[in-house]
Amino acid sequence: MVEQKKIAVAGATGRLGRHVVDVLVERGHEVVAFSRANGVDIESGAGLDEALTGVDIVIDASSTPSADQQVATDFFTASARNLHAAGERAGAERLVVVSIIGIDGSLAGYNAAKLAHEQELLKGALPVQILRAAQFHELVEVMVGWGTQGSVAYVQGMRTQLVAARTVAEALVDLATNPIAAEDIPFPEIAGPQPETMASAAAALVAARGDALQIIETSDDANPDREQFENGTLLPSPHATLAGPSFAEWIAATVPAGGGNGAAGRSLGI
Repeated sequence: MVEQKKIAVAGATGRLGRHVVDVLVERGHEVVAFSRANGVDIESGAGLDEALTGVDIVIDASSTPSADQQVATDFFTASARNLHAAGERAGAERLVVVSIIGIDGSLAGYNAAKLAHEQELLKGALPVQILRAAQFHELVEVMVGWGTQGSVAYVQGMRTQLVAARTVAEALVDLATNPIAAEDIPFPEIAGPQPETMASAAAALVAARGDALQIIETSDDANPDREQFENGTLLPSPHATLAGPSFAEWIAATVPAGGGNGAAGRSLGI
């Protein structure tokens, strides 16, 4: 039986964080859930000491809506320093943080910012467990929204092994309560059950919604990470845990058939 802990969740209202909170509650842990919405800002540190009082473990499920490399890097590195400092003052045992599979050579954008995040986390005072995850099922709609121009959505060519945010949340909680020695697996990984491309997933999503939006896969020679996206670098390692649901199963469970057309069908309200 797993010992019950007092566990804080940063980014608790976000795409991943809300699932982390649900899993912790279901498993009987005491949860301290916070985000900017309730006055705790991990980038500035405001309210963090109060939020972490008496906490055993901190799970950071936070993110930034910006794909700009500098904006995202500033957010992640500041939040890493602040969580370490406040966590140490609170006597927390460790930090558990989500990152992205295959980003070791990332040079640009959000992935490079997450790599900087990992590096900053590993400098801190507290022990850190970093779970690398594949791209979320929920990201597909975001990428469709970013690339939509009229009746066409241009989607970056990317090979991935999409995973549900709920599945990642379960793996984060597992890691928080049963840490893995870094010498055994430096970066545990969680991914979905099968490889696919982001464009094929996008096409399946809009088809399930009954949306007439056309999906076109693109390849940007100016993107320094283009090869990484397209050659399978972002696919899981042999040691990764693979867990469902598949993207098709997730669509069937979460997307109403014929649920939207036009702008309404292309909203980002995941």
